Amino acid sequence: MQEHDHILQRLRDPDPRQRQIALTELEEVSSLDSVEPLILALEDSDPVVRRLSIGLLEELGDARAIPGIIQCLLDSEQEVRDAASAALREFRGEAAGSALILAIDHVEPEVRRGVIVGLREIKDRRALSPLIGALADPDAHVRREAVITLAYLRLAESVEPLRKRLRDSDEAVRRVAVGALSYFNGPSLLEDFLQALSDPDWRVRAEAAIVLGRSGLSFAIPRLRLALADPYWQVQKEAIQSLGRLKAAGAIPELILALRSATPDLRKAAAHALGEIGTKRGVAPLSALGNDPDVEVRKAAARALEAIGRDVTHASEEN
Repeated sequence: MQEHDHILQRLRDPDPRQRQIALTELEEVSSLDSVEPLILALEDSDPVVRRLSIGLLEELGDARAIPGIIQCLLDSEQEVRDAASAALREFRGEAAGSALILAIDHVEPEVRRGVIVGLREIKDRRALSPLIGALADPDAHVRREAVITLAYLRLAESVEPLRKRLRDSDEAVRRVAVGALSYFNGPSLLEDFLQALSDPDWRVRAEAAIVLGRSGLSFAIPRLRLALADPYWQVQKEAIQSLGRLKAAGAIPELILALRSATPDLRKAAAHALGEIGTKRGVAPLSALGNDPDVEVRKAAARALEAIGRDVTHASEEN
């Protein structure tokens, strides 16, 4: 205890280097009695002292530190702001949830973003209403983080507010809204995902293609086949992979055609998809990829042929 108190006294040393050393030594003996002095150190003139204090308060996990750490999200030094943001993600418990929820309406968007991210792992149901309110925040980054955090909560009450974000003016918000709604996947959301395949931004369309592949819903297959003509190869790739996951036998001709694409990633995706479907019609075109200039494409083709061979053998044994 004497050592602990002596270290705390050195936090008032006029030399910032000595204060830094004291904080390093405090790591070995810190306790809940350290919390209040460390909170005061968050206002130290030296940024290293502020950053080290945040780290110690994060380890102690006492919710009393949260308001002070929240203020550090506005620090003049990037390293201090980064440390504060990381620390807020590590707090747990009801008291921490209460402190973070109180700050959701902070005047500064940097703070609103930080506390919303901090709420993710706490998964406090009391945050539902404030987070839904944050979906209408004027700052797109805040809306984006609110969407993601609501996905962590996975509460049915957030589905309808999240569906509205599919029409958000910001591409990133629309994209994460598609991903968030995938956690509530079901036939009732299929039309939303299908509409997202026509979004003006290719990243949203790509996310929609991924989600539709994970849905397990065969109704998505016709629209995914249309997405193979998307002007962005990244969207085509996700559509190809989803058709494979859905074992879309009707898309085999398009997948075989994709094996001749000029884009290696598309050839690789098509090979994998044909292997998942397990069609013997893919054997000859996949075998032709044995001389493909891209090594990853050759590997994908080989694995697909192995998968098709296993499926054919299994079917023969069953007959």
